[in-house]
Amino acid sequence: MGVHSLSDVVREEATERGQEHTRDNLIAIGVGLRSAGGPGALAHAILPRLRDREVVDSIRNPGEVAVLRTLPRFVLLGVDAPQSLRFERSLKRGRRGDGDTLEEFARKEARENSTTEAGQQLLATLALADVVVNNAGTLEDLHARVRKALVDRGVSL
Repeated sequence: MGVHSLSDVVREEATERGQEHTRDNLIAIGVGLRSAGGPGALAHAILPRLRDREVVDSIRNPGEVAVLRTLPRFVLLGVDAPQSLRFERSLKRGRRGDGDTLEEFARKEARENSTTEAGQQLLATLALADVVVNNAGTLEDLHARVRKALVDRGVSL
């Protein structure tokens, strides 16, 4: 089973353009790719990389979900955690541009909940999930919840 990220498509484009992989640059590039190729453009770009049983993450637009739902046995798992916990985890990751304060982090997340067709629509995409997994615990807790959610949806592991 392979793991693929729609963000990989965006990072590859940023590299081709010689741009840094900051959060703001990647968001702008993703919006540009969706504007040019439609809201499902990132999912269309990843389809040739997918084989039988694969995981695709960083799905941030309902158009991407629509493309991926054309795959047999597609299951959309939403993973969510409280914003304050997501902020703490972002600080530990140390990615540039995520926000140095909770307020800045919250403003950036709010911008990612666009209503434009080509923008990131995190809440609208999460609303399309077949099941939402709470990620407020440990990594081991998350793994157990994901396994259970997949088994409950009829996915053999």
